[in-house]
Amino acid sequence: MGAIVGWAHTKFGKLEEDLETLIAGTAAEAIRDAGIAPAEIGAIYVGNFGGFEKQGFPASLALVDPALRFRPSTRVENACATGSAAIRMGLNDIEARRSRFVLVVGAEKMTVAGAAVGDVLLNASYRKEEADVEGGFAGIFGRIAQLYFQRYGDRSDALARIAAKNHRNGVENPYAQLRKDLGFEFCNAVGEKNPIVAGPLRRTDCSLVSDGAAALVLTDTETALRMPKAVHIRALVQANDYLPMSRRDIVAFEGCSAAWRKAHEEAGTSLDDLDLVETHDCFTIAELIEYEAMGLAAPGEGFRVIEEGVVEKGGRLPVNPSGGLKSKGHPVGATGVSMHVMAALQLTGRAEGMQVEGASLAGIYNMGGAAVANYVSILERLR
Repeated sequence: MGAIVGWAHTKFGKLEEDLETLIAGTAAEAIRDAGIAPAEIGAIYVGNFGGFEKQGFPASLALVDPALRFRPSTRVENACATGSAAIRMGLNDIEARRSRFVLVVGAEKMTVAGAAVGDVLLNASYRKEEADVEGGFAGIFGRIAQLYFQRYGDRSDALARIAAKNHRNGVENPYAQLRKDLGFEFCNAVGEKNPIVAGPLRRTDCSLVSDGAAALVLTDTETALRMPKAVHIRALVQANDYLPMSRRDIVAFEGCSAAWRKAHEEAGTSLDDLDLVETHDCFTIAELIEYEAMGLAAPGEGFRVIEEGVVEKGGRLPVNPSGGLKSKGHPVGATGVSMHVMAALQLTGRAEGMQVEGASLAGIYNMGGAAVANYVSILERLR
């Protein structure tokens, strides 16, 4: 399909920089990291969910050099999977040979919205039926957790183990918003410092409100073979499901399963071939269900995967060695691009404290809404 040959990543968190600075900074750094001139960029895609502030037209903020003026630059949006959607659009340009190099930037400035964040995120749900769910967008996943518990039993312990794992991994991630090992006991307790947010979900079951950006440079495989570093994208597939939760079995994440199947078919791989997975843990219940949707466990049996250590950094299939959205943060438009950068660092041996030893093949699952827009990527080191 193509390859990643350069990247950049800000720290995630409550940042002083505005959206323009985040986009411009990572765009320029990714081009430098790829070792190419700005004039060689043929097209730009900017992933930005928007709605958190009034600047809703950010595409041209990536024109960071006079040589980029008049280049096509397009904003892409697909809820929390916006970043992967932007990468997919960039790959389309590469495959069609419209561009030799494409710049992709994902960025979001969420903290400026204050208490309105939850309502803005509800734009990723079906407002006709789901707008009045108590707890805002967290309430959507609180409802999913309730339904899952009703069907398979209370799995609060498993959710706490997922949170503890991801926070423990995130300590080693220099880009993470919360680099603190919270421990299982804290994540499993309900109290003043860890209150219930929605349904059975506690604060430690919910990803953070974040600002941040990530960027990468794409090119064709032939060109990538001559570059200093290159990560081959063997597959990047998209599978969209119905928007209303009422039209599907919401605890099954069938769109996630479909995307994984399509990606393995395209890449010629299976789950057993992967050395690590970066998956979309916007809420811990999402990661639990994703274990089952990707085929790591049977329906209702995802708790065994975390209890037995399968998904720990030293386990059979490490999941979210970066700390995931839970620790790293979740600036919506940046998330999918960030996940690809994290995987690229692993595959090129540049992940430092996060490194999974011997990683050569990585899977990524990036989800928009409640398993509505589903993207799976399979990446391997080319150089």
